[in-house]
Amino acid sequence: MGKMGKWIRASGPIPKYDVFMGVIHIIAQRMHITALALSPSAPFLKPKNLLNRNPNPSPGVVPVQLHLLTSTNGLSCHRSSSLFSSLSSVLFPYPNPRFSGFKFRASSVPENAEETEKSSNLGGILQLGSMFAIWYLLNIYFNIFNKQILKVYPFPATVTAFQFGCGTVLVILMWAFNLYKRPKISKSQFSGILILAVTHTMGNLLTNLSLRKVAVSFTHTIKAMEPFFTVVLATLFLGEKPTLPIVSSLVPIVGGVALASFTESSFNWTGFWSAMASNLTNQSRNVFSKKFMVNKEEALDTINLFSVITVISFLLCTPVAIFIEGIKFTPSYLQFAASQGLNVRELCVRSLLAGICFHSYQQVSYTILQMVSPVTHAVGNCVKRVVVIISSVIFFQTPASPINSLGTGVALVGVFLYSRAKRMKPKPKAA
Repeated sequence: MGKMGKWIRASGPIPKYDVFMGVIHIIAQRMHITALALSPSAPFLKPKNLLNRNPNPSPGVVPVQLHLLTSTNGLSCHRSSSLFSSLSSVLFPYPNPRFSGFKFRASSVPENAEETEKSSNLGGILQLGSMFAIWYLLNIYFNIFNKQILKVYPFPATVTAFQFGCGTVLVILMWAFNLYKRPKISKSQFSGILILAVTHTMGNLLTNLSLRKVAVSFTHTIKAMEPFFTVVLATLFLGEKPTLPIVSSLVPIVGGVALASFTESSFNWTGFWSAMASNLTNQSRNVFSKKFMVNKEEALDTINLFSVITVISFLLCTPVAIFIEGIKFTPSYLQFAASQGLNVRELCVRSLLAGICFHSYQQVSYTILQMVSPVTHAVGNCVKRVVVIISSVIFFQTPASPINSLGTGVALVGVFLYSRAKRMKPKPKAA
């Protein structure tokens, strides 16, 4: 319905019961009115003035322009003049000069307004669901390719540097083609980002060292201990006191990891402590990130922050890899990998795919973090770990005893409970 306006003559007081029944009758008969917008050009009408009726009203004219909003939820505007008269009688039972400028405005909403809103909501849900699916799929492929490479090419530092190199190339291309605006970094920002890059480099290097020594499923079971380190570090460095539900959720996490470790067939102390150390460094990165992001004016968005960290990590990890392992891209080392089951072409292709998946899944993760709350992202990360563990066990046919599976399951349930506990707001203390 378009705009409309007319003069409605008020016709004296109406008994409250009649007014009430009239309104009920209108609503029950048509169920059309969805909203009524008022835009006074005089002082706002107070409710008490509506009830203060003049017993001897003099006839007068009140200019009224109706503004009714329609939608498609089963409600639309009543088009009869009796409705307008009824509304004007209820709202203006007697003329008053103070309300002579009081107006209603008329407009309409497209018939498919609610359908458009529903379709947009559905589109957003589908987009978010597809982002989570891509995140999980890239994680699965990365862990499979990475494990295959580290089995035949046992140089985790070199592999990590190569993966950071793939990410650096992708970041440079993203900025070069203006797919994402390149940030301008100040000296104060760089000092904070450098700390994050150091911990990020160490975390990924230690994770690859663990994957080299033990099964993928066991590494990710140990990495389920991340919430434990988060709570400890946040308490020590940020002064955050964990609530009782959060502390309680850590019990099944620690117990489940311990149970899985005692019964793990591929258990190796180097792999175990490497995964534990990666938890410590990764959660240190998160704590430092919180401190770095305090200054909102200087803080980078998550995509650019991760991109800058990736470039710096490549520059940091490359000399470390050469210092620890030497230059391992010589033909003799590549032939050694070929003798272990992967020829040179397969090794290069899977290394490249692993590097692309490595950067892409983290980029997608940061993109999702911009779309949802941190708690929702944490729950998604918990589900991701379950998906990676199950897929790696199936693909590599990793032997798992019932007790080992129980320990892994208990630890993952604890991670889920921790995510739920983080959502609970502490009750305010009574004054």
